[in-house]
Amino acid sequence: MAYKVEKIHPYNTVESKREQVSHMFDTIAPNYDKLNGVLSMGIDKYWRREAMKVLYQFRPKYVLDIATGTGDFAIMAAKIVRPDQVIGIDISEGMMQIGRQKVEKQGLNDVISFEKQDCANLRFPDNTFDAAIAAFGVRNFEDIDTSFREILRVLRPGGVFLFLELSTPEKTPIKQLYEVYSDYVMPLMADLLATEKRAYEYLPESIAAFPQGKEMMQILKKNRFTKIRLRRLTLGICTMYIAEKPIEKGLKY
Repeated sequence: MAYKVEKIHPYNTVESKREQVSHMFDTIAPNYDKLNGVLSMGIDKYWRREAMKVLYQFRPKYVLDIATGTGDFAIMAAKIVRPDQVIGIDISEGMMQIGRQKVEKQGLNDVISFEKQDCANLRFPDNTFDAAIAAFGVRNFEDIDTSFREILRVLRPGGVFLFLELSTPEKTPIKQLYEVYSDYVMPLMADLLATEKRAYEYLPESIAAFPQGKEMMQILKKNRFTKIRLRRLTLGICTMYIAEKPIEKGLKY
């Protein structure tokens, strides 16, 4: 089944969504951290910390950070959760190169490493990780179902899949304010900061098309995750999803 968000592409080209997303993030990588901080007004750090509070309860030793980008979520996991290893994967080498520099600067090379991988076709063995995490990357997946099945495969039984995703607020007046911000302010700021404007037009388009709330919970259930729950953050601007790989003897993935 194809979801609406899978058909939302950064550019109107014949390339696959995967190729277009990779190109987009390679292009904006040098300015990504600065612009992201301006556009979110720093609140994305709060969302990540809230996610880490949940992840800490599972005490994971081996963590996979999907769509790691410039590594902020991986770095926060290493500092707060203190796992033995965090592997960040992404399809954008440009973003990960900045992440490697940040990790080296903070002396976390022994804990965090990066690999160019597509989460729809992971190269890790079954049952490798205690936790898989993602911050604002699931909506960029070319194939959500395939990616979720791969994430389930590489998680150990009882392992947790925790991800943050931007969402459209449902209540007034925050809904109207969010629409004005995403439709007008965000592209304008991107243009003023000399960053590829199309990338920040794609952002609200992909958020609007992303399956949210109960719909996303049903997708996780369909792909055999259990103990699925969500938490709305900042009046619904961001949603945290938590799901687990079932513990069933003899079950094949």
